Order: sequence, then structure tokens, then C-alpha cells
Amino acid sequence: MDPLALALVELGAVVFCLGLLARLAGRIRMSPIPLYLVGGLFFGSSGVIKMDGMQEFTHISGEIGVILLLLMLGLEYSAAELVTGLRRSWRAGILDLVLNFVPGAGLAFFLGWGPVGAMVMGGVTYISSSGIAAKVITDLGRIGNRETPVILSILVFEDLAMAIYLPILTATLAGVSLVFGMQTVGISLGVVTVVLLVALRHGHRVSKVVHSENSEVFLLNLLGAALLVAGLASALQVSAAVGAFMLGIAISGATAHSATRILEPLRDLFAAIFFVVFGLNTDAAAIPPVLGWALVLAVLTAATKMATGVWAAWQVGIGVPGRFRAGATLIARGEFSIVIAGLAVASGAVSQELAALATAYVLIMAIMGPLAARFVEPVVGMLRGRVKPPVVPAAGPA
Repeated sequence: MDPLALALVELGAVVFCLGLLARLAGRIRMSPIPLYLVGGLFFGSSGVIKMDGMQEFTHISGEIGVILLLLMLGLEYSAAELVTGLRRSWRAGILDLVLNFVPGAGLAFFLGWGPVGAMVMGGVTYISSSGIAAKVITDLGRIGNRETPVILSILVFEDLAMAIYLPILTATLAGVSLVFGMQTVGISLGVVTVVLLVALRHGHRVSKVVHSENSEVFLLNLLGAALLVAGLASALQVSAAVGAFMLGIAISGATAHSATRILEPLRDLFAAIFFVVFGLNTDAAAIPPVLGWALVLAVLTAATKMATGVWAAWQVGIGVPGRFRAGATLIARGEFSIVIAGLAVASGAVSQELAALATAYVLIMAIMGPLAARFVEPVVGMLRGRVKPPVVPAAGPA
């Protein structure tokens, strides 16, 4: 079959199946993310049906999906709210880093992968999936919940930490000098600072530039600006997701509400493709040998992420259900973890075993996270209902 015809047939089949999976998820009242991932495994290189004709399209489409997810999450908050959230949650960010970096690094040392392997696996287990978290918050209707700003501030702290971590990791894997590595980190921090200052002081101007009463012009302006900012951020060693998120918070007022409405169908399409691409790129045959360690690591780091979210929400006075919702939303790992493992494997500085473990771990967490976020509230409610208040004996005669 002609390559173009093959790509169109495969893409059409995948998108149609995504619609069926989304309908099934709606009927059983859960996020469609786990079903998208399993669907990707089914169509992947080691799945039942192999689809090689649409690889180039799905790769860039998955990246666009992450960008749109973070852009629309940023549209829900102003720059002032972001700064306030970071000031309130920096302690939770530090706790998050310690609790979730150490398990991956410790296991790498235990398996004999040395300091470089420890640095890689620490990053894999530390960073939550902003894309999955954003999709979960939207799918479960929790954007307006009190714990959502807490979740958001921790995710932003993690993404900003990646702006420091990724240049250091890249320099370490490449064996470059310390001076060059520090220069890269300085550029990353400078870019993040400049973008945040622009969002704080000139957000109304950014809104004016992208806004248009014509919906077609408005959509083109928004999408073009998001891709441009994300691409420039990525070129400067800053996360493309951070760039898209920063653009989102720079757009405010009526422009932000209109942008959310006009981008929503586009976001849903590309976000679904992103999760399928993750499954497509996972070699199911490499998972069984490392599945035991991946499960151990998944259980441990699910608990540490839950502890992070519970503590952070408790610090700002959120009730018990909201605390556990915050923790469960942070559990999923995804796009950043795969990027970290991919950089390490491409450099040849780590073993293929590490790649297999990272893949198995992220797949487990990407499925576990949305399920935990969906079911944590009824489980907590059921457990709290079983705990009866202590009986105070009646006072006897004096």
C-alpha cells in the first residue's frame, strides 16, 4: 500500500478506537488515560497489530498534546496566583524532591548502575506527569477544587526543577566540563525568570496580541503562540511544557475563558494521541524481566507522592478528602520520565536494563495514577465512615 494511504488508514483506525475507548471510560466513570495506554500497547511494536506508517505524525502529535494540556491548565490561573502558590508550597516541593528522588537513586545503586544510573533513575521516579495530572483534573471536574492550586504549584516546582536537572544530566551523560554545564543551567534559570516576569507585568499585552473576535484567527494565534513559545523554551534547555504553561498564565480575563472554550476539542484529540504514543513506544517483551523491581518501586513511590500531596494540602488547611485527592493526582509518571530515560540510553552511559525498568515503571504509574485519583475519595470516605468516635463514659456520682 502507498505509504501515505497506509498512514491515513492507520491513523483513522487509531483515532476511531480512541473514541470507542473514551466512550467506554465514560460509561464506567473513569479517566480514559489507562485505556489509551493499553490501546497503545495493543497497536505498538510488540503488540497484536503493528502500525509503522504513522510514526512521524504521532510523535509530533504527542508533543502537541502535552503542550496543549499544559497551556489550558495555565489558562485557569493568573501569574499572581502562581507566585502565591509557589511561595506557599516550596517546602512541599523540597519534600517531594527528597522523598521521590531517593527511591529511584537507591535502587540504581543497589542494582550496580553507579552514580550516573542513580542520577537517571532518581529523575525518573521524582517527576510527576504534568500531562496526566492535567488530564485527570479536567476529566474528574476538579479544576475548581481547593486542592488543585496545591497540586499545580508542586507540578510547577517539579517542572522548574527539571529546568536545572536536565541540563546537568545532559552534561553528565556527555562528559562535558563543569563550567559548560553551569552555563547551561544559568541560561535555563534566566529564561524561566524572564518568562515569569513578562507574565506578571505584561500579561494584559500578551492577551491583547493573541485575542481576536474571529474564532479562526483566535485559534491560529493561540496555537501558533503556544508552539512557538514551547519550541523556544525547549531550544533553550527549558521544558516545552513549562513554556506552554507560562504562556497560559500570561493570558488572562475574558481572553483566557474564550481560549479555553476554543482549544478544548483540539486538546482532547492531541492529548489522546499523546497517551497512545506512549503505549506505542513501549516494548511489552522487555517488561517481564524487570516487572518485580518496577512493582516494588511503583508501590514505594506511590506512597511517597501520596505523602507529599497530603502534607502539602494539610499545610494550607485543606480537609482530609482534598489532601488525599492531591496526593493521588501526583502519583502518575509519564512524559518527563521517558525523556530522562531516553536521554540516558541514547548516550550509551547506562545499561538497557535501566531503560526496561524505567519503561515498566512509568507504564505502571501512568495507569495507577489516574485510577488512584478516581477512586481515592470514595475509599477514604469509606474508611472514615468505619472509624467510630471514642465512647466517653458517662460521669459517675460525685
